[in-house]
Amino acid sequence: MVEKAKFIWLDGEFIPWDQAQVHILTHTLHYGLGVFEGIRAYHCADGRTAIFRLPEHIRRLFDSAHVLQMDIPFKPQEIEGVCAEILRRNDQNEAYLRPLVFVGDGVMGLNPAGNPIRVAIISWKWGAYLGEEGLQKGVRLKTSAFTRLHVRVMMTRAKAVANYVNSILAKREAIQAGYDEAILLDSEGYVSEASGENIFQVRDGLLKTPPLHSILPGITRDCIMTLARDLGIPALEDRFPLDDLYLADEAFLTGTAAEVTPVREVDGRVIGPGKPGPITRRLQEAFFKIVKGQDARYERWLTYI
Repeated sequence: MVEKAKFIWLDGEFIPWDQAQVHILTHTLHYGLGVFEGIRAYHCADGRTAIFRLPEHIRRLFDSAHVLQMDIPFKPQEIEGVCAEILRRNDQNEAYLRPLVFVGDGVMGLNPAGNPIRVAIISWKWGAYLGEEGLQKGVRLKTSAFTRLHVRVMMTRAKAVANYVNSILAKREAIQAGYDEAILLDSEGYVSEASGENIFQVRDGLLKTPPLHSILPGITRDCIMTLARDLGIPALEDRFPLDDLYLADEAFLTGTAAEVTPVREVDGRVIGPGKPGPITRRLQEAFFKIVKGQDARYERWLTYI
């Protein structure tokens, strides 16, 4: 259950948590046209709170809205400011932030016409998305029977509300089969991404992740590619089939919610030694030092409040 906070920001106002409500005819509720972001704020080692890569997340929010022809009635800088202010008002030194852009009520039908574009920002405390044990020991993945959305089917670069029905179906399938997370293949059978995370694999010291064809351009994914380069770890974006993943020495997932979560098994095949490998650990440790404000080289990624 989501732990209640004091306030939710809705259309320019901070409203008590239980009063932040919408009409049952809200267009997005019926037809799924909406975009959102997931952002983390961390309690840093020096006692301050920092939002991780806030401008990049808000830029992606506006990019997603632009792709879906939704004109957000606020400027990016205003949304960034609200993300900082809601943490102050909710007395949260660490939280997950959820900006949501949706179509309000008015007309019904597939053309939302002049319905208002509404914006909400919610913050709540959220621990390790795939569990603390998964973060430390690794998670088990199952390849889904559902295919990842193709670029001629949906706008895959947009973090769109409707796109996540595909993810929900895959995630449920994996959980019901006793796994922690789903892995989806693209329409040609190559590894795409997990239900809510990007995926990396390591083989003979080479770090590899699928290219940005049909996957969400993950911000944590971008961090890992930058860190790999800076740490001298060979890395490339390239397609790979499922059997390459089975044969990997290491594998891990990345995402704002999942952070850097090791993978220890895929479809009953143990990955490497069945525990997080040295490159995974090195990147994971570097990532957590950065988000906790312990590496000055990446302070540009932190927005202190």
